[in-house]
Amino acid sequence: MTKPGDLETRRVALERILREMGSVVVAYSGGVDSAYLAVAAHRALGARSLAVTADSESLSAEQRELAIEVARRFGFSHRLIVTRELENPLYARNDQDRCYHCKSELFRHLAPLALAEGFAHVVYGLIVDDLSDFRPGHRAAAEAGVRAPLAEAGLTKEDVRALSRDLGLPTADLPASPCLSSRLPYGTPVTLEALRRVERAEAAVRALGFRELRVRHLGEAARVEIAREEMGRLADASLRAAVEQAVRSAGYAQATVDPEGYRRGRMNEALRVVRVTV
Repeated sequence: MTKPGDLETRRVALERILREMGSVVVAYSGGVDSAYLAVAAHRALGARSLAVTADSESLSAEQRELAIEVARRFGFSHRLIVTRELENPLYARNDQDRCYHCKSELFRHLAPLALAEGFAHVVYGLIVDDLSDFRPGHRAAAEAGVRAPLAEAGLTKEDVRALSRDLGLPTADLPASPCLSSRLPYGTPVTLEALRRVERAEAAVRALGFRELRVRHLGEAARVEIAREEMGRLADASLRAAVEQAVRSAGYAQATVDPEGYRRGRMNEALRVVRVTV
């Protein structure tokens, strides 16, 4: 548990880092970390910050609408741009460096935007926790000169959630929300049809009252991973059947609930994790 004094020290460090940058474009997906960074940048820099959301095929409609709503409620400048990572065959083939190509496409748009409109830096929501996971997107950020002020200030996911609660951010206690492509195992090509099918399936399962979940796309079959703290609900055989039927109705021939439940980073467990630094 983070001590309040330590948390305030890191919050002040983040504010100092942002003020020293002078002006920033924030890569803003609407998730927990980028939402807090966008608000923190707005509070520190005002009109000298701009949050930009990449409206791509791998962003769910629900996530896009949340990003728009948070920006509206908290009054920070926000813009949607279109990115087309799916048109890149290196991304679409879904190797272990998929996230590298995704972030490269994002920063390829944000860097010129920042230059053209007089913003000194592009920043994104990497946190300390991410440094011990497999994050090829961080390599893309380093190559593009994109900074990670949350990590630079030493902020963890627990810290970001606590600070978000202090500000009343609706994202404070949301589950992690990686892009839809993360539901496809490495080596399975990323297609628009697969992404939309995953999106429909996850929306259908959430409509049954589940909060944190993943629908893993396995071709014509799907594996449903429910957060372990919610797995007890599946003791109700009729609810389990409803979950599986909801996923089949989204376009899958077969659907099964994983008895081990969901855990973060599961798709990366077979990979060699290299710690990165900022």
